[in-house]
Amino acid sequence: MHTLTREDCIQRDTADRLAGLRSQFELPDGTIYLDGNSLGVLPRATPDRVQAVIRQEWGQDLIQSWNKAGWITQPQRVGDKIGRLIGAGPGQVVATDSTSLNLYKVLSVALALVRARDPKRTVIVSERENFPTDLYIAESLARQHGFTLRLVEHDGIDASLDDTLAVLMLTQVNYRTGRQHDLRRITAAAHAAGALTVWDLAHSAGAVPLALEADDADFAVGCGYKYLNGGPGAPAFAWVHPRVAAQLDADAAWQPLAGWMGHAAPFAFTTDYRPAGGITRFLSGTPSAIALSALECGVDTVLAAEPHGGMAALREKSLALTDVFLDLVQSRCAGHGLTVQTPLAHAERGSQVSLLRDEGAYAIVQALIARGVVGDFRDPGILRFGFTPLYVRFVDVWDAVEHLVQVLERQEWRDERFHQKAAVT
Repeated sequence: MHTLTREDCIQRDTADRLAGLRSQFELPDGTIYLDGNSLGVLPRATPDRVQAVIRQEWGQDLIQSWNKAGWITQPQRVGDKIGRLIGAGPGQVVATDSTSLNLYKVLSVALALVRARDPKRTVIVSERENFPTDLYIAESLARQHGFTLRLVEHDGIDASLDDTLAVLMLTQVNYRTGRQHDLRRITAAAHAAGALTVWDLAHSAGAVPLALEADDADFAVGCGYKYLNGGPGAPAFAWVHPRVAAQLDADAAWQPLAGWMGHAAPFAFTTDYRPAGGITRFLSGTPSAIALSALECGVDTVLAAEPHGGMAALREKSLALTDVFLDLVQSRCAGHGLTVQTPLAHAERGSQVSLLRDEGAYAIVQALIARGVVGDFRDPGILRFGFTPLYVRFVDVWDAVEHLVQVLERQEWRDERFHQKAAVT
């Protein structure tokens, strides 16, 4: 194993075809930000765009902006931009609500579709290590509708694909370990077993190349504030395969949070609900013009990579960044009790690296933050580092590991102040 020097990393940054995209972001001086997998960095365009919405569109044009500024079509317009990043066609994605609410909608519809064709299928399968909110939503729906939620280990998914399975619900990239599922293969296997798939792309969209329509997934949801840089609590998104959407149209099917924006004619103000066609039926209440405007700025920062190779180029750099981090950690932090939790194989890795330490993991993360290296902590004992190739440089990776080495060798993490847990870890 050849360990890169800091000068090697600087040379890589000089040759990086994506280096210019870093200028799109407000990056605090003295900060190495390795937490874009939790909250993306502020795009420079966002403050002016939000101010324009507030001062001109809302402040001056007032209610006219629903038409004049196109507020009413923002969920579809931003959704189409997200679609370009996830392998979805125009009119297949809406930006709306939260990941949890969107999961509730699409999983409800998926369960109803399966129950209508085969009532004997009563099991929802998910990974035990899935993000908890996904499991909570699935548990809630299972209790409401007489299904069973079955949790399996990562290597037990294939064995769970039997004739009782209704829906396989997975997050493509695991939030804790960074392990990536083979979406295409698993989707095909679930279909062969007679089940539908629901994918959570919270740690995928904007980080790894996706081809949802080509890979024949059924439903997907995702987050707007991680790799899409939409800001804290940004609207999420929902996608439905055109094959499934056509069936919903034919059956005039509802989603469970039927609201006026998902109505076929919202301004007819009829007392009966008629679902809109296609993905629009997954809207519920009035869209947030301010939040969607901020999200659009974030999505645009990812789309800015298109002239430079798009998602394929971002993926190539992401893997290179995480390779360097893994190389440096394994060579320079040996003997300090760190165990790599993220797969080394490129095909199984998202855009983050997770390290496990039995003692002091939270305190180590806090000591790093005090030094300006921002990652985060997840139980049990996970130090989590996200590598957003739009703004993370190779020299940032080298410097981050140097800080980690010093925190460990000097035992700075033992300082009592680093052991006081905040509400958000």
